[in-house]
Formats: sequence, structure tokens, C-alpha cells
Amino acid sequence: MSFVSKFKDLFGLETKSGISSPEPWLSDLFGATPSAAGINVTPTTALKASPVRAAVAAISGPLGTLPVHVFRRTADGKERATDHHVYRLLHDQVNDFQSASRFRELLTADALLHNGGFAFISRNTEGAPVSLHRLDPGEYPVSVKNDPFEGPDYEIQQDGKTRAIPRENILHLPSPSLSGHGLVHDARDVIGLSLVLERHASKLFANNARPSGVLSLKGVTSGDALAKVKAAWVAAHGGDKSGGTAVIPSDAEWHSLTMTSVDSQFLELRKFQIEEIARVFGVPPHILYELGRATWSNSEQMRQDFLDFSLMRWITAWENEIALKLFNTDERATYFAEFLTDNFVRADLVKRTEAYTKAVGGPWLLANEARAAENRPVVAGGEKLLPPPNATGVSVAA
Repeated sequence: MSFVSKFKDLFGLETKSGISSPEPWLSDLFGATPSAAGINVTPTTALKASPVRAAVAAISGPLGTLPVHVFRRTADGKERATDHHVYRLLHDQVNDFQSASRFRELLTADALLHNGGFAFISRNTEGAPVSLHRLDPGEYPVSVKNDPFEGPDYEIQQDGKTRAIPRENILHLPSPSLSGHGLVHDARDVIGLSLVLERHASKLFANNARPSGVLSLKGVTSGDALAKVKAAWVAAHGGDKSGGTAVIPSDAEWHSLTMTSVDSQFLELRKFQIEEIARVFGVPPHILYELGRATWSNSEQMRQDFLDFSLMRWITAWENEIALKLFNTDERATYFAEFLTDNFVRADLVKRTEAYTKAVGGPWLLANEARAAENRPVVAGGEKLLPPPNATGVSVAA
């Protein structure tokens, strides 16, 4: 029996292909409250707004691709605990059909769009986690009731049925929403306006409501005459013949249509909506490809800022939830999970070489440690700290 079958059998749930008539609680959960722009904004419709989709991908993508390792605390610091059963769940695959990378990406996207990202923890008879299964918000919406003294209670609601799940069996990546309904619900007016602007622009160009110019003819009112003049004009100056010099009769006049102030304000408003959505999801505008203030010289610093002020909040949430739900009380004193972010903000070769040279000769970094950071093999003598340059009478213990 598959996990889905076991899960439905355990909690008495039925799975349907869609939700045609959602209950009121489901509309509230998914933020399907009409926005001020007059359209319903849900996690599904919100993704049709390109800035929202870019923001979700910008955060969930790195959370999926950044490597996660389980470490064991030692007297000398830490070492990778590849023999721990949680290592496989975080580094390789969470179950028989889903990779750990894809699992983290989807769960982070759930937390960004819904009231949180939820996964069911399947355990063996000894209570150790053996697999993780994402609870799709469309199939198994989860509600959370927080008690300040007893802790959170988790309930799955499906087809009018409510089933409680022990909190130790739920991996919960919380949403940054302050209302508890999710960022899409909180920012439905901002997202709704962005959707309206995109739809207006699409309809404008679909209807070809903005020609490049107008050719006016004096005294010509016949439809056939106008059609012939238009056909002659397109034949002479359309397609690959555009850009040449036009010679028109004395009774004709060409008027080029330029962008009006209203058009300019419309574009500025669309740009402002990108900045508004960036604020909602906590990402800088350049991550959403609004590159008005980005330059080649500050791109590295902008990546560092994105890591520090956007991704670290999610990385910390992941690491804390992993420690709480996947390690028991005794294991937490020895084991912990950590996202490796060194390669996310990677300087160019010249800067890296200069930094390694100073670090190895500092001394605070072994030569083999610097080589390992560049995925190079160890060398003989690379396990010994070197004294600082131009230092006399200074010895460094190996």
C-alpha cells in the first residue's frame, strides 16, 4: 500500500481531483477574499503575476539547491555525520519518489503562498523518522491552532472532515504572515493591482490599440480609396521595407504616435508594483529583475545582502524545525543540520586567491582547508598552520 493510501486510511480522508465548491474556511485559508482591485487573489491566481512568481522562485529555488548536511559536534569542532539516518532525508531523498532538493523547494513555496509549508513525518517503531511527505495544500490543507502554553495543534480538513495529527509528526515551515493566513492573503490588494495592470497591458496589445502612426489624407472619404492607400503604404514601407524614407503626396500627412504621459505613468505604476511585491516577500527588487539600480560592480554585494536579509530567515526556520522534529532530545546535544552557503556568494578567482593567501598565511586556515573549499585534493604538508609572513621568532603548532 502506498503512503497516500496509508495516510488516507489512517485519517479517514478521501482525495478528489479538485475543489468545486470550497467551504468558507477554505476560502479564508487560501486568501480568496476579493481584493480592492475587484478580483479574487488566491495562491494559484497570485502566481500569474510575474513579480510574485519571481519572488517565490527566488526564495524557494536556493532553499532547494543549497546543500544541507548533518554534523556531529566534536572536541575539535564538528564533522559530517553521514551515518545518521536524518542525513539521507536532508541530503539525498525524503522518500522513495522525491528528492530532498525538490521537497525543500516545494515546502518553501507552500510557506510563501499559504499559511505554511507542512509535511508528514513517517516514523519507524523506534520513533526515528524514515521518510517525509509534503502535504499539498490543495489536497490536504492544514490548519494550526496555537496555544501559548500547550503548543500548536495541527488539523487536516478534507471533504468536511477534520482529523488531528500529533505535532511531532508534522514538519512545519511557518509562513512570515502576521495574520496567520499567508502572505498572499495579507497582500491581496497589492497582488490584485499587479494582476489588473498585467491584464490591461495584455488586452491593449491584443486589440492592437496602439498603432505606430496615422496617415491622414485630405478629401478622401471613400472606404475603397482608404483601403487602397493603406495597402499601397504597407507594400511600400511595411515588413522588411520599414526604416526607409517615405515620399507621400502633398495632400497626405503622416503623424507618428509617441508615448503619452498616461502611458509613462502606467509603466511607472507597473514598476512600482514590482517594488511593492518585493517588500511583501522580503526580497530586493533586483532579485525580481528590476535592475534600475543594479550594476556589475555591486552584483556580488547585492547577492550577499539577499543572503543576509532574505534567505537567512528561511534557512534559520528550516534548521530550527529540523532540530525540533527530526532529532530527539538526546540527539540535539550532539547532532545538528546546517545549510552550506559558501558557494552562494562566491567571489571571483582573483579575490578568492587573495583571501586564501591571507588566510593560510594568517594563520587561521590550513592549506588543505583552502584547497577543499575549491574542490581540490589535499597535498602533503597541508595540515600544518603557517606562521604569518615576515614574523620572526613565531612558531605555530601543527
